[in-house]
Amino acid sequence: MMNITDFQKIGVGLAGFGVAFLFLGILFFFDKGLLAIGNILFICGLAFVIGLERTFRFFFQRHKVKATGFFFGGILVVLIGWPVVGMCLETYGFFLLFSGFFPVAVNFLRRVPVLGTILNLPGIRSVADKIGESNSMV
Repeated sequence: MMNITDFQKIGVGLAGFGVAFLFLGILFFFDKGLLAIGNILFICGLAFVIGLERTFRFFFQRHKVKATGFFFGGILVVLIGWPVVGMCLETYGFFLLFSGFFPVAVNFLRRVPVLGTILNLPGIRSVADKIGESNSMV
């Protein structure tokens, strides 16, 4: 069993609140205040969960420079006051950064009883197969 430290528990809470604020910011027609708070909480939560050094190593790898630029550029554009453009940039950067985790997540979700059945439906299966391919790491 893996031990979870108090910092990691706090990080999960911060990241959860960050995602909630981002969702509310989008729901309330791209409210820049909620989006800014959500971005800050999400980044802080990530740093608490995996540690500050590993967070910097994750974002500033040589092959992830473009993704990191789009992600943090989107956050900066949201903070400046253009929330729609900033969220578009940030979403693109997020997908570039975390695209390596999507096959793992899809294959995990296929093992969950109800979600696995949904992911095997005819129209959804082809999309899940595309996302679940592990050749996106190349």
